[in-house]
Amino acid sequence: MSVRIIIGKNFGDEGKGLAADFFAMNSQGTAICVRHNGGAQAGHTVDRPDRRFVFSQLSSASFRGVDTYWADSFMPDLFKLADETDSFRSMNTFVPAIFASEKCRCTYIGDVLINMILETSRGDKRHGSCGMGINEAAVRSDSFPLYLGDISGNSAEKLYHRLRAIQKEYLPLRLENLAVDSGKYGEYGDMLWSEDVLYNAAEAMCRNAEYVQIMPQSFISRFDNIIFEGAQGLMLDELNLEYAPHLTSSRTGLYEPARILREIYGEDARIPHTEAVYVTRSYVTRHGAGKLPHEGLLDPENFGITDRTNVTNEWQGSLRFAPHGDAGEFTAQVCRDISETGLPADISLFVTHLNKSGGKLITKNGMADIEKYIDHELFGGKVYTSSSMFSEDVKVK
Repeated sequence: MSVRIIIGKNFGDEGKGLAADFFAMNSQGTAICVRHNGGAQAGHTVDRPDRRFVFSQLSSASFRGVDTYWADSFMPDLFKLADETDSFRSMNTFVPAIFASEKCRCTYIGDVLINMILETSRGDKRHGSCGMGINEAAVRSDSFPLYLGDISGNSAEKLYHRLRAIQKEYLPLRLENLAVDSGKYGEYGDMLWSEDVLYNAAEAMCRNAEYVQIMPQSFISRFDNIIFEGAQGLMLDELNLEYAPHLTSSRTGLYEPARILREIYGEDARIPHTEAVYVTRSYVTRHGAGKLPHEGLLDPENFGITDRTNVTNEWQGSLRFAPHGDAGEFTAQVCRDISETGLPADISLFVTHLNKSGGKLITKNGMADIEKYIDHELFGGKVYTSSSMFSEDVKVK
């Protein structure tokens, strides 16, 4: 039995979808892919020669027929789920099963609308949120949680009354705390207080909950291979205060997988062989507001860099680019992540988009050979390199 934990090393968009697809392709025996942080804001791209898909709530191992598990730290958006499953089925004729903890905290339409109103109110000082309501769901859950187990198997009428209570009792307090007048934001404000919108959301959420089978977290131990697919990147971890407030409302590194594994297996000695795989492009990207070290030192046009997934949008603006820092900067966040959990694991590096850089890392000091640049005492596992969009072309050293 083996465990692989896929972690974005930077600000997200590193190639975690490719990594999940690669490890699913090479799994021997049964496999499960665990989504353990974030929610529907993820956009993990997997390319096949004849197909391309951007995964949000399904795992990026889905092309390989690998089922998805939502851990209790994942925040699903049931309203949006059908769009993704229907789209995936239209090109594949099947959708792998989705299993989930009953303790998943769900987002709902009110979280999304407050997110949109708040970001709009900030004008040119937006935080760069995806507008998917993840932070709002996390904040609301402290006092008015909406667990997946409370929705699964229940009627739309019952869920509607629960959402209506949130609308009446929670929303006024939250808007007052934010010092935001929803009446100033047109359609967003109207939808926030609409009972019809709320009932339609309840119907869709209950209908889409039928895609999901509630199972305890120990369920994942039944599989020969466990792939943890992280979302966002280490630099966006909610406790990385150096980059506050432009962070995500989740733990983006080893923290949640380590917690889940210890919950299931107990002592570290009982945890199956684990490999922590830190994924990075040959350069660094950031989609959204906030500090990006060494921004301006990389002109994407000089390297022919384009991105079909991270397109310019109202909430995050345009994708931004930068080179890596020096060797110390390259490993600093990884060292912190490893030391925080103390999880016994081989540490590996997965470098993508090397076709844009001639097989080298783009750093603030120029082009660098991967083998000479990285700390081999830290990355003592393997180095995976990708110079194409396809898992079949990944090389392992």
